[in-house]
Amino acid sequence: MASHPDFRVEGGDLYYDLDLAPWEAALGAKVSVPLLSGSLSIKIPPGTQNGQRLRIKDRGLPGTGGQAGDLYVVARLQMPKETTEKEKALWEQLAQESHFNPRPQGG
Repeated sequence: MASHPDFRVEGGDLYYDLDLAPWEAALGAKVSVPLLSGSLSIKIPPGTQNGQRLRIKDRGLPGTGGQAGDLYVVARLQMPKETTEKEKALWEQLAQESHFNPRPQGG
């Protein structure tokens, strides 16, 4: 069976990798995701983590007996490869202001 260009299939569930900018993951966003037919606008919650799965019930593959699988939107944070001087200054300002430590155990 050929693979689908947008989705991975596991049983009756569909998985869709959604690329997000760091600020979309941090602040939350409203984005459009594809369905098997059409698309759906979903809300990305603030603080979404890379690899986090957002479940959309009954939007997967149609199953026997009328029960559909689920669609899982998997967040994939993407970093810009290049930044302008202004963007770099904003990242530096964020680094100075933030108390976030991704390696709290000293790693």
